[in-house]
Amino acid sequence: MTRSPTVRHRRLGRELRRLREQAGLSPEVAARHLGWSRSKLNRVENARLLPSAADIGNACDLYGVDDTGKAGLVQLGKDAGKRGWWTAYSDVFTGSYIALETEATAIHTWEPILVPGLLQSEGYAREIICAARPELTAEEVDRHVDARMARKINLVGSRAPTLHILVDEHVLRRPVGAPGVMARQLDDILRAATWPNVTIQVLPLTAGAHGGVEGAFSVLSFDDEDPDVGYVEGPAGDVYVEAADQVRRLMLMFERLVSICLSPEKSAELIAAARSEHDLP
Repeated sequence: MTRSPTVRHRRLGRELRRLREQAGLSPEVAARHLGWSRSKLNRVENARLLPSAADIGNACDLYGVDDTGKAGLVQLGKDAGKRGWWTAYSDVFTGSYIALETEATAIHTWEPILVPGLLQSEGYAREIICAARPELTAEEVDRHVDARMARKINLVGSRAPTLHILVDEHVLRRPVGAPGVMARQLDDILRAATWPNVTIQVLPLTAGAHGGVEGAFSVLSFDDEDPDVGYVEGPAGDVYVEAADQVRRLMLMFERLVSICLSPEKSAELIAAARSEHDLP
C-alpha cells in the first residue's frame, strides 16, 4: 500500500528542494553539510519524512534563507504534523486520503459500484460496511459509520470543495438493505445535487462499454501551488497516483465519462425515477 503525505507536508518538501537548488547545492553536498544521509534528504524533499523544526532551521541556514522565511517554513512543518479531526478515527481511516480530502479545493470522483462515501446516508453506509466487513463487531460497525458521517462535514461551510461525482446507473438501481434505506439514500443524493458546490451526473445503462469499467477513482485538486493527486481504493489497499502524466490520464478518463453521462438535470430526473422503485413501504 502506498501512502501519500498531506498537502502541507508535500509543500514543505517541494520548497526545501527548491531552496537547495537555488543555493546551487547538489543533494550529496547538502546532505553532507547537514549531517544527513543522502536517503534522508531524498525522503524529506519527496515528503516521505517530516523533518523536525531543528532540521528545517538547519536547512534554511545552509540555503541562505532569511529569518522570516525560516520562521515560515518551521511553522509549515509544525502545521504539517498537526493532528486533524480524522485522527480521532485512526482505527478506521488508513493512509492519508482523508487528510488530502479535507484540504482539497476540488474533488472529481467516478464510482461504478457504490454511492460514493461523501454522499452516503447513515443507513446505506451501515449496510455497505456490514456487507464488506462481516468480521466487525456491532460496536466497530458503529465506529465506521460515525467516521463516514463525519467526512460529510467537509462538504459544507465556506471552505467546502467543489465536488463532481459520476455514478453508474447500476448504483441507483441496486437494492441495498430494506426499500426505505435506498429511498432515503436517493433523497439525500437529490438534496446534495442542489448544493452550489456539488455536481452529480449519472452514466446511463444505455452508454454500453466505456472507459470507466476498470473501476472507481478520484482526483483531488488543491491550490495553485500543489499538484493534483489521484486515488484508487481496492481490497488490497489504497493507491495514490502522483505522477503528473498518470494524474492527467485519470482526468482525461473522467472527462470522457462526463461526455457520455446524462446532464446534471437529466441525472436528477433519473435519480428521482430510481427512487420511486425503492419507495418507502
